[in-house]
Amino acid sequence: MDQQSLLLSIESFLDVNPLENFKTLFANLDASHLDIYPSTGRKPFSRQSLLRSIIFKNLKGFPTLTELVTELKDNPSAAIRCGFNILKPLPSMERFSSFLKNMPNRALQKILILLIHNLIHLDIITGEYLSIDSCPILAHVKENNLKTIVKNRFSKTRIPKGSPDARLGIMVIYPTPNKKKIHYFWGFRDHVVIDAKEELPIWQITKPADVVHESLMFIPVFKLIQDEFHLKIKAVMGDGIYDTSAILKYIIKDLKAKPRISRNPRNTRNPSTLQFSKNGNPICLAQLEMLNRGSFYDKKQNGWRRKWVCPLHHSKKYVKQFIVCPALHPKFFSQKGCYVYIRIDQDIRSEIDYGSTSFKTDIKLRSGSERVFSRLLNICMQNPPVIGFNAISNYVTIAHITVLLVALTAAKNNMKDKIRFIKSFLPNFNP
Repeated sequence: MDQQSLLLSIESFLDVNPLENFKTLFANLDASHLDIYPSTGRKPFSRQSLLRSIIFKNLKGFPTLTELVTELKDNPSAAIRCGFNILKPLPSMERFSSFLKNMPNRALQKILILLIHNLIHLDIITGEYLSIDSCPILAHVKENNLKTIVKNRFSKTRIPKGSPDARLGIMVIYPTPNKKKIHYFWGFRDHVVIDAKEELPIWQITKPADVVHESLMFIPVFKLIQDEFHLKIKAVMGDGIYDTSAILKYIIKDLKAKPRISRNPRNTRNPSTLQFSKNGNPICLAQLEMLNRGSFYDKKQNGWRRKWVCPLHHSKKYVKQFIVCPALHPKFFSQKGCYVYIRIDQDIRSEIDYGSTSFKTDIKLRSGSERVFSRLLNICMQNPPVIGFNAISNYVTIAHITVLLVALTAAKNNMKDKIRFIKSFLPNFNP
């Protein structure tokens, strides 16, 4: 008796949902290279089947691998659609955990890239408007559960025993519409570049949550994207963390695109807000002429800046006249007075049309990133049922594969208006 006759028998007599739509979905998934990787120990299950099962889990909304294993055992049709032989034992939860832990992430990235190429070929992804953002991935550790009592819960000097690869990160929450609050967590971050028009991911990587210099990833990431996909980018959106001269120059000069990056006031200080003396030195809040302390090349800003310092701390002339700062500036007491940095070469920002209708229209596309993350979180991406950096990286990558696979299936079946219907597409799909 072959699997096909067995499938018909089970579905006919036990009235099991044949899940025909998953057959159409998995027909667009090329993962044959996964079974080429060597394995040790017990005879392995097909890694293609394990991957299909996790995608099945995502679309069905099962939060844990235990529930996935139970579903495969209780629904033989689902097991067959995932590629398993139900006449033999099905994989245990440990087999799925081992797959996520040991599979090289580059193997899953290969699948992701192929899906994106297919979507580009179908003119679904154009890459004209790209947006870069990141999403927190919380580790399953007691430190993240505020109902537990943990000493030094968010101390950088300690590593959670439950997830040794997790690192301390921050995320911004809004308890009320006009109030921002910083929240600490242990875990990772999923860094993503999306096609802002179609709201589909075209690149992703998972990093520990303590990666503070996200801006340093920008140029290498976009070079990889361009080397792989050769997109005709019109504009790039991002928040203020990417507001550096190096990034802005790269977007304008190399990508030939419009930078739509939110201005970071810490990186730019408009000299027009300062008063200057006849000698060209800025005037501090106490109406004193500040002292020049030389120029230096700021690698982050990719330009030359000059520093002026408090005259009360650095000039004997003013020390004799004033006991304390006339303006009672707090930095006079906490450090050696206030200081000012002013850029002395031409700022690349002068070439950007801040405030224009075009700028405002383009930067609104950034909101697409939030909707992309919302769909990814809807398939349990933020609650990985595994521990370990590689396992979590693979789990997050599979979430992205799930999103792109649904989009590709919808596009190939002339349902382009349904490419973002992640969990509702298959139940309403009639092939």
